[in-house]
Amino acid sequence: MHSPEFLAASNRLTIDLAALADNWRSMDERSGKARAAAVLKADAYGIGVFEAAPALYAAGARDFFVASVEEGAELRPLIPDARIYILAGMWPGNEELFFANDLVPIVNSDEQLAVFMAALSERGDYPCVLHVDTGMNRLGLSVEEALALAQDPARPASFSPVLVMSHLACADDPPHPMNLGQLQRFREVTAAFDGIPASLANSGGVFLGVDYHFDLTRPGISVYGGEAVNGAANRMKPVVAAEARILQVRTVPSGGTASYGASARFTRDSRIATVAVGYADGYHRSLSGGGVTLRQAMPSGADGFLHGQRVPHVGRVTMDLSLFDVTDLPEGAVRAGDYVELFGRNIAIDDVARAGGTIGYELLTSLGRRYCREYIDNS
Repeated sequence: MHSPEFLAASNRLTIDLAALADNWRSMDERSGKARAAAVLKADAYGIGVFEAAPALYAAGARDFFVASVEEGAELRPLIPDARIYILAGMWPGNEELFFANDLVPIVNSDEQLAVFMAALSERGDYPCVLHVDTGMNRLGLSVEEALALAQDPARPASFSPVLVMSHLACADDPPHPMNLGQLQRFREVTAAFDGIPASLANSGGVFLGVDYHFDLTRPGISVYGGEAVNGAANRMKPVVAAEARILQVRTVPSGGTASYGASARFTRDSRIATVAVGYADGYHRSLSGGGVTLRQAMPSGADGFLHGQRVPHVGRVTMDLSLFDVTDLPEGAVRAGDYVELFGRNIAIDDVARAGGTIGYELLTSLGRRYCREYIDNS
């Protein structure tokens, strides 16, 4: 049963927690002997950490990654006995947030190592993760710095990482030579830190195979139903469906125009549905059917789905409104009050993202506050 608020909402999201849990279990199974963590940064990729975290914990996840210590502190009451890793690491002034919430800092640099060791001088032994950069050139100690640290006789005994990790740059492109190069460099590091568990694979890395799994995998976008490997069929269940209400249906005669800049031009009599969604809702301007720079490179914008058929976006996405061409649907089939699916079971989120020159991650994490959310769990 839908709530009255959901039935009346201009914009609505249906979030399938059973599909979320099934996707995590699938990635855990694909991880083989390794166990799978769950990534909950950015409010669980935009779907809501307060709902996603308990669902993933119930599915069996016990290791969770978030971006910041603030995200970790918010997450801790939801999963009291899980291990929560903080990707941004520890900085002066936030040490107590780690200790008070039992959060594990990821050490990304010599500077962060110094902060962590200084905190330990007052606190005593505490777990951490050592992050080593094997080619991403984003965060982490260099391989050479990590090997020197492993061999340093002056390394304090209190520095005892519970995990050594790195991050793949090209896992979504399996043949890319970066993958094997990073694997080889990571093996150098894990050999130097013998006996300490290791983690390399993100979602795409899980699909690269057992050599990349080590002890802990870190699937993210795949758990939320997005594509992890370029050019391959997506094996994950869709988790999020976004819909928006049609506010008005109007007829534009052949030769007429619509939208800002007269960016939609019609060569036939057309019926146009004005829909209550725009870039303020995370439906990006780049998804426009015309009148934006991107359309010079990509000839058409996004499609919606309505009454069993795809309907193209026309003109420019504006702050609150979008236009869809419903001419090819039967006369009288489309009415004000109907809902257009923006992405979900009928249109994959990654197909919509590609139409806007972006990725599913960005669409999910851009979802605005105006959606009425309904969480379902038919497990």
